[in-house]
Amino acid sequence: MAQASRSGATAAQAPEVINGPGIHDIADPVAYVRDHRSWEMGPFVNWGSGVGSRSDYKFFWAGFQIGKVLTPVVHAGIFSGQFELAGNIQPLWLGFTPPPHMEQYTCIDPTTGQPYSCQLPTGGGTFHGVSIMPVIFRWNFLTHSRRIQPWFEAAGGLIYTTHKFPPNLLSDPALGIDGGTCVWNFSPQGGGGIHFFLRDKRSIDLGVSGVHISSASLGDRNPGVNASVQVQVDYTFWR
Repeated sequence: MAQASRSGATAAQAPEVINGPGIHDIADPVAYVRDHRSWEMGPFVNWGSGVGSRSDYKFFWAGFQIGKVLTPVVHAGIFSGQFELAGNIQPLWLGFTPPPHMEQYTCIDPTTGQPYSCQLPTGGGTFHGVSIMPVIFRWNFLTHSRRIQPWFEAAGGLIYTTHKFPPNLLSDPALGIDGGTCVWNFSPQGGGGIHFFLRDKRSIDLGVSGVHISSASLGDRNPGVNASVQVQVDYTFWR
């Protein structure tokens, strides 16, 4: 009987467990992802604007992203963190450009070789397409926060549009003008952002990137979009 009493007292006086496997995972979502080298996946939307000579260009993209934290924490001072490899697909890619219009140019008379002032049609409007970004190199910085995980990334993608993008001069063989661009473009980019964990294994992500769009001279002309600023919001599931 005495032995039973001692056992009961021991059980009643057992300390409450506040840390350990499966406990800190919920209390510290950032540590969970870091320790488990988790997968991330989820939908995103992206809105952006061209800058400089393309400031009247606007963009809207939507798709799905997936990634995997690959390394343990690499200690390098303020740059300490982990490497993640990711990619995404954008079945909805929209580029909004000024409507088709006439612009003033200096043309060369093919007969005399003399310059003269002329008006030529310039394409424009809304461009539809799809994009794939097979390579996203992301660095997740080491942080002591339980909710916020900052990161930096560099990436590259491929864009296909149903019409040649960006809009350029329409071809006019009589004037010796070939204004075609290309339906294929590349999108090298870099930027940073944060994961904000709402709860265990769920985060809202906000990223800002500088994106360059260029056909790499696959078309007859390569005016490109030298720079644009893109803001992306994701809802991410972690596993």
